[in-house]
Amino acid sequence: MIHALPVLRLLKQHLPASEIFWWVESSLAPLLEEDPDLSGIFSFHRQDWSEPAKWPRLIASVLAMRREKFDWAIDLQGLARSGLFAWLANAGLSIGLDNTREGAREGARLYYDVLTPRSPRGTHAVDRYLAVLPQLKIPVHDRFQWLPERPRLAAAVREKWRTDSTRWVGILPGARWDNKRWPLENFVDLVRRLALLGPDLKFIILGGGADHSLGATIAEANPGRCLDLTGLTSLPEMIECVRLCELVITNDTGPMHIAAAMRKPVVALFGPTNPNGTGPYGQRQNVLQDTSLPCVPCMKGHCHWHEPLACLRALTPEMVCARSWRALTAKPALAV
Repeated sequence: MIHALPVLRLLKQHLPASEIFWWVESSLAPLLEEDPDLSGIFSFHRQDWSEPAKWPRLIASVLAMRREKFDWAIDLQGLARSGLFAWLANAGLSIGLDNTREGAREGARLYYDVLTPRSPRGTHAVDRYLAVLPQLKIPVHDRFQWLPERPRLAAAVREKWRTDSTRWVGILPGARWDNKRWPLENFVDLVRRLALLGPDLKFIILGGGADHSLGATIAEANPGRCLDLTGLTSLPEMIECVRLCELVITNDTGPMHIAAAMRKPVVALFGPTNPNGTGPYGQRQNVLQDTSLPCVPCMKGHCHWHEPLACLRALTPEMVCARSWRALTAKPALAV
């Protein structure tokens, strides 16, 4: 969803009178609530697909979309489910992608009236999605605010966790796959090292409820300098916490893309996945990955190498600390 937001921004910027709606999984809907460029949200519940008793709710969503009589339906996810719903929306024109990951993987391209030309191998997801816009005569550029500020929410976050007047470094220790997680003891060591280098630095640890034990362990390394918010923030609150940070040190995880979207400097720790297509957008040079192993990137959810997690363990705390400190002391190069 983060990768798709630039398409929304440019559509609204160049078609200011347009009314744009977003069809989204319900757990991610808070990210789009009160978005200034959206006229509405159609949320769906993923589990409804497998529970016939809940199919009436899916049908109601389709009927609500059809009542809007859309001119365009743009499918960026490119899966069978999203392609089907784009077709069922009964828009005047249905546009989709024809990439290995979007459109071709599940035959979704069969649902579209217009296919976007296939992007070259290694093209970042953001640029793959933006490729639909020339098909609609919409200019592509980077003069937009990816994640607009929410002043009231930002003020509430500062008040709730007393985050003013502090140099914050964001720490994101979680990831959906266990083998995308840099070892916990390395994060602990890293925080200790950075705390010694920067006496004015504090660390805000972010993640979901499943990351709470990770956050608690890291915070114990320096309780006076760590604010552990794992499992405590809503998605919009987490975004505003990231906005406070001078630097974000992160595994390959969703909030990494939020940091990149806000042009925050990142130090991204990659192991089994490929940063070319889904790394921090515009910051490929800030990815640390050991590509000397023949299995990297394996793109597998479980490590099968004879030395488990060797790719991530090769990224030492000393190495990550040096890169992080260089980013913290560099002249600002990224606009927030």
